[in-house]
Amino acid sequence: MDWGLTPRFGRAWLGGMLPLEGTLLEKLRKIEALHAGTKVDGEREAARRAAERIRERLAELRRREQEVELLYRMPDPWKRRLFVALCRRYGLKPFREAGRRSTTVQVRAPQTFHNRTLWPQFQALAGELDAHLNELTERVIREAINDDVSEPPEAPKALPAPAG
Repeated sequence: MDWGLTPRFGRAWLGGMLPLEGTLLEKLRKIEALHAGTKVDGEREAARRAAERIRERLAELRRREQEVELLYRMPDPWKRRLFVALCRRYGLKPFREAGRRSTTVQVRAPQTFHNRTLWPQFQALAGELDAHLNELTERVIREAINDDVSEPPEAPKALPAPAG
């Protein structure tokens, strides 16, 4: 099916929208730096050092605290992928027990790391990802389908049938 967007629905259609991607990457790096407690502004190097500081913090917590198994239910595939990637970035090994739904992610980590670093950072990153995906979706719809991207209005309730 050809909708006239590109010759083959290729990435070229999205080519004009990639500046949004750069903005998102910058915001995600800043969120990580914030959670690592860094004040350095050297993009990739700062992000690398921030991740290293967080891994060091996790190693220290593992020496002091016992790990607990945490279970997350994440029906949103984008957030689930983000969470799994974040876990892997810090050396955690996310998994899912046999028989669990594909929306379940389990990970073993110190509770303090979960409460103070992993979950708050995930929520901040997920918020940015949501905003980015919403902006991108609206832009694609507006440019390719229809200018009106608003929600449909609520229909008035039907009037009761006349008595009699």
